[in-house]
Amino acid sequence: MSEGRALGLVSGGLDSTLACRVLQDQGIEVIGVHFNTGFCLTDTRRQVGRRRESVQRLRSEALRAGSDLDVPVEIVDVSGEYLQIVTHPRWGYGKNANPCIDCRIMMLTKARGLMQELGARFIFTGEVLGQRPMTQYRGTMRQIEKASGLDGFLLRPLSAQRLPETEPEKRGWVDRSRLLGLSGRSRKPQFALAAQMGLTDFPQPAGGCCFLTDPSFGRKFFDFMRHLPPGKIVSLEDFVVLKVGRHLRLTDRLKVVLGRDEAENDFLENYTAGRWALRAAEVVGPLALVDPPASGGDLELAARAVARYCDGRDQASVTVRCEGDGETRMLTVAPFSAGETAQWVIK
Repeated sequence: MSEGRALGLVSGGLDSTLACRVLQDQGIEVIGVHFNTGFCLTDTRRQVGRRRESVQRLRSEALRAGSDLDVPVEIVDVSGEYLQIVTHPRWGYGKNANPCIDCRIMMLTKARGLMQELGARFIFTGEVLGQRPMTQYRGTMRQIEKASGLDGFLLRPLSAQRLPETEPEKRGWVDRSRLLGLSGRSRKPQFALAAQMGLTDFPQPAGGCCFLTDPSFGRKFFDFMRHLPPGKIVSLEDFVVLKVGRHLRLTDRLKVVLGRDEAENDFLENYTAGRWALRAAEVVGPLALVDPPASGGDLELAARAVARYCDGRDQASVTVRCEGDGETRMLTVAPFSAGETAQWVIK
């Protein structure tokens, strides 16, 4: 095992970057791990591939931070097993669809499993006491530490002086006097520390990079969960489709997802298998997806939604091509009015 090696959870945000630097300044060798849950906003921007997106909005912040700090960062895909946490969190959801306590426990448990493999003595994070309402209160931080099996071996360098002494501090691996005592929701101390350390390239901290904390995504998520057909097995693909497009809940059993631009249409094209795909036949418009089963009446409603958002919305009727279940239907329908669709949009 390497002398003084520590394994950190690296998001690429300011706090985890600062935590790395605080330990590096003590001569501790830092290695990082970043867990891909499948709900990263940046990953989806990259997949949708709008031409106007800036490089900064598309880059992996974890890998960028690792490069800047000379810290190797291992990316670990946990998206498959994360589905169970998202759909059935033991400790519930936060303000939106975010199961933050369960998520944190899973990530730290995974990190603990990597400690011996990577030769690390302890785990550290960039958490700040009292900064986030669900996971960074004193009692919850202690709960997460114990549940992940890291009792005494989880260091939070940015708030360590306000927390009980950990084993790395007791054993002299880390100098507690050189750790910090940050707390609360203000980010001014972190910005000041970043300036002092010469760190200038980092994402703005507010909001993070997780779809599950986004109110709009949360509403789509819970709508999806409420309307699951009996026996439906939830897949990653179901949640991928939730991340893009305009979502209309027309009836309890009928939801339509429509691309809002060419990039989203191209993205949704990858998920037509096993679904009905609807397009205006003669004018430019959205690609729409409808999950089966879909009756003739359902398809007519969905086609009217397509007509509303295509270039023929002001015409008396629009012809819509409906492809699915091994067949093609051509439906000529009247577009919905703006008032009609407004009541169905899940915003």
